[in-house]
Amino acid sequence: MKLAILSCSPKCYSTTRLREAAEARGHKVKVLNTLKFAIDVAQGDPDLYYRSKPLSHYDAVLPRIGASITYFGTAVVRQFEQMDVFVANSSNGISNSRDKLRSLQILSKHHVGIPETTFVRDRTDVLPAIERVGGAPVIIKLLEGTQGVGVILADNTKVAEAIIETLQSARQNVLVQKFVKESKGRDVRAFVVGDRVVGAMRRIAQGTEFRSNVHRGGRVEPVTLDEQYAETAVRAAQIMGMKVAGVDLLEGKDGPQIMEVNSSPGLQGIELATGLDIAGAVVDYIAAQVSFPELDVRQRLTVSRGYGVAELRIPEGSDYVGRTIVDSGLRERDINVLTLARDTTIIPNPNSSRVLEPGDRLLCFGKLESMRDLVPPKIRKARRPKVKNLPPEDRDSDSQN
Repeated sequence: MKLAILSCSPKCYSTTRLREAAEARGHKVKVLNTLKFAIDVAQGDPDLYYRSKPLSHYDAVLPRIGASITYFGTAVVRQFEQMDVFVANSSNGISNSRDKLRSLQILSKHHVGIPETTFVRDRTDVLPAIERVGGAPVIIKLLEGTQGVGVILADNTKVAEAIIETLQSARQNVLVQKFVKESKGRDVRAFVVGDRVVGAMRRIAQGTEFRSNVHRGGRVEPVTLDEQYAETAVRAAQIMGMKVAGVDLLEGKDGPQIMEVNSSPGLQGIELATGLDIAGAVVDYIAAQVSFPELDVRQRLTVSRGYGVAELRIPEGSDYVGRTIVDSGLRERDINVLTLARDTTIIPNPNSSRVLEPGDRLLCFGKLESMRDLVPPKIRKARRPKVKNLPPEDRDSDSQN
């Protein structure tokens, strides 16, 4: 395998370890400075130049894209995708991970634990937002902070309001997040490769510091995750579109709470804490998957007129309940079932003899007109209880809808 590592820091621990692990396994590997690429876009011929010369062929790419160059870095990764080169993390996945609000929005649609979070711009929304996440203390986060920078613990409502207003006046976008007090000063970093956790460590803040990041002096110790935590970490990475990720979890009273999914997780802390060859696990995974580059399914499948991808749901009382896929008549209607989701389990390419149950979600490709009457109607969710103790003029008057 010929592997390219995209990195602007060729001598940093993570990049060095990945290169050494690849070379030790007999692979050809080169560290390429992400900023030295030029992207050529032409009809039917996407191409890349490196240091003004045509880029030679690579079998796989491992992006290590720093937050400060996200836009250009993801453009380079996206070009590799268009050239059908395997990339360990998709451009879309990297972009998702860099925006804390965007990543939580994506995760919120799925049944994985996340701390209650709100995003406000209007000054009059600040106090109601703080109450909606449970009141002070709250965590205030800059949308694009890294390594614990831009994360503030506000002990009371007045302090939280002042901090948010100050940051907003400086044109900073902030999230207000519920403080998981039972996990104060502690979190878990699970290193996900493919469909498994290859190593995990607990990070513990020192002194009065509540942020446990290693870059802020946090102490680390190895930890063996139970099935619930490991499964949550893997699902979070997959939902975000990443095959190599560092998933940060809070140990809440109701189970794991996803704090962040990192697309370029550092190796030094977790390798020193666990004594495991995490870099080797990453390289081995890439070597095993190199023949299966990232595909934009909708881009590939929706080019035929009248065909597309849709999710069909089987409601209680549906005529499809109790039938097998083959007896459902979907195939006769030019509809193919790609995956079946049942609760938190995803069944790819389900057997035609599988019996459908209420609540099943079928990801299908087929004739849109045939699927139209199978797409469930949009159901308006019940409103959450109104925030108490607000003056009447601050409450939503449209309370009957």
